[in-house]
Amino acid sequence: MLKHNMDWLRRSMALLLSSFFIILSTGVNAYDATSYTDNTEHHNIPLRLTASSITKIDLKPWLYIHNSNDVTEIANLKLQNNNQNQWRKLTSNDLRKIGAKNTWLSFSLYNPNDQLSRIIALDNPLMDSIKLFHLVNNELLNIEHMGDTLPFDQRPLQSNLFLYPFDIKPGELHTFYFKIDNRGSLNFPLVLWSKNDFSHAIETQSLANGFQIGILIAIGVFSLFIALASGSFSYSYYSGYVICLTVIVASIHGIAFQYLWPNWPSLQQLAVPVLIPLALAFALMFTEKVMQLKYHSKPMLLLGRYLAVYCILLSLIVSFIDFKFSLYLLSFSVIFISFILIVFSLIQVFKRTKNARLYAIGRIGLFVGSLFTGLMYLGYLNWAVFPQTPVMIGLTFEVVIMAAVLAMRYNDERKAKLQMQQKALEQAIRLQQNRDEALRAEAEANERLEQMVAERTLELEVTLRELNEANQKLTQQNTIDSLTGVKNRSEFDRRLTAEGRISRRQQTSLALLMLDIDKFKAINDEHGHLAGDHSIKVIATTISDYLKRPTDLVSRFGGEEFAIILPNTDSEGAMTLAEHVRLAISKLSINWEGSPIPLFVSIGVSAAVVETEEHPTLLLEQADKALYQAKRGGRNQVCQFSPE
Repeated sequence: MLKHNMDWLRRSMALLLSSFFIILSTGVNAYDATSYTDNTEHHNIPLRLTASSITKIDLKPWLYIHNSNDVTEIANLKLQNNNQNQWRKLTSNDLRKIGAKNTWLSFSLYNPNDQLSRIIALDNPLMDSIKLFHLVNNELLNIEHMGDTLPFDQRPLQSNLFLYPFDIKPGELHTFYFKIDNRGSLNFPLVLWSKNDFSHAIETQSLANGFQIGILIAIGVFSLFIALASGSFSYSYYSGYVICLTVIVASIHGIAFQYLWPNWPSLQQLAVPVLIPLALAFALMFTEKVMQLKYHSKPMLLLGRYLAVYCILLSLIVSFIDFKFSLYLLSFSVIFISFILIVFSLIQVFKRTKNARLYAIGRIGLFVGSLFTGLMYLGYLNWAVFPQTPVMIGLTFEVVIMAAVLAMRYNDERKAKLQMQQKALEQAIRLQQNRDEALRAEAEANERLEQMVAERTLELEVTLRELNEANQKLTQQNTIDSLTGVKNRSEFDRRLTAEGRISRRQQTSLALLMLDIDKFKAINDEHGHLAGDHSIKVIATTISDYLKRPTDLVSRFGGEEFAIILPNTDSEGAMTLAEHVRLAISKLSINWEGSPIPLFVSIGVSAAVVETEEHPTLLLEQADKALYQAKRGGRNQVCQFSPE
């Protein structure tokens, strides 16, 4: 009964541990598996290979494992090959075992007709030691020693994977023996490739790995710069967490060994075990800051700090203890601390702590990805994706979500600082007000200052008006009447409103003139519309010539009507200007196709100091009434509006 319970416990722990340390103990398998019917024949029955064979073959169904771990040399192994009971087909249980010492694997290839070139690819960069024996027709041809316990430049091909290229001639039988020593699992994803297809596959894999590592590096470095610039512990801990994850992922893919420490195999052996507890420590400290455990839960704060100290100590001693024990210790630590972090986040979600929900989503996303990877690795799920894909997606998702949480927290802190500054400013204003009330002399000085400000404001209004006029020249297409070149109706309405406000504020008189061409219909009927248009343009030019001030405005009000705005002008000045314009137009002599066209205009005048917002419109109506009074009085005259 005790044995049964221990076996159940061991299987349960294997399922949980694999959810994270599938990366540590198995490496990366970038190729699809090829289905074969299980072959129970002896290991010396070779895989038949021809030019028409597929260019990517999963060799797992053709791998045999030796039952004994006592054989250390190839010569002794060949002596035992006569006893076929020493070899059996490689199973999934063999690949999941932790620790491999003097473990022998073998497979054979036979080429009946073709000259072929192939590459054997072992896609597990974390294998400690692999000794490959290549036999052709049972004669030893070559020996290669590979693994991450050797310098990187000793590999047959300079790649983060373990590669062995070879040529096979017609009629040759090639047998390969692998002597494996590995502290981790016996995960042995062996694939036979053609050279062309392998080049394409390795480029795709490198692109995917580079993209993921690039994202992690970008987020980590950006967080580090933010931490240095702002002095924020949250960004410091998050930057440490992401940088540790980046190096771990690069080590798992073999990229760190290839580019960072190719001549230091011992560092490759220590990188992942040392960095995993460091990453956990940074995650705990980051959680403390983001969840603000100091203010929400003292027990959670203390537990997080104790676990962070434990992780730092574990990082220091993990390289000095037995690897198998350290693997289980790290696995337990990862699962336990990940569970604690999820519990922390869920508790804060129930307490409605700000940003806790998004934080919990990130943690749960990583956990779910790790769980799916573990289930795929143990054979409980059979999806058409790589086993490491869910955990890598979960890892990237978690890092991005945490970056969003950190950005939101930074924004909250910035808003809090702004509110504090606003409160301080308000207090300073109140203090200033109290001081002003106590010092009457200073109040009088402030009054004089306000008077000066009013004068400067008036000057500013004049300047703004001049700037507005300059701006109007730049927007002529929207403000100029296309026929006459003077302002159009929309510009007149806008200017009337503005000048009315100035008149009201400064208490100055505003004058409006409404001008209409007398008997204009007769001109059109007798000489044509082109003659009428020409007459309108001549009159517009004449009016513009008599407006000397930059603030005066003439606009085509509609058809043969014109409207004139005269700021700061009383009724007497407006009447004088109107009479000058009328006389000038009556003296015009226009010939159209040999026929003279006499021109006369009637003008209505209205002037007053604007009192309300509606007053400018009233002035316009009054000028219009005065115009029609001039029309009724016999035309070719100027009339001023009067209530009678």
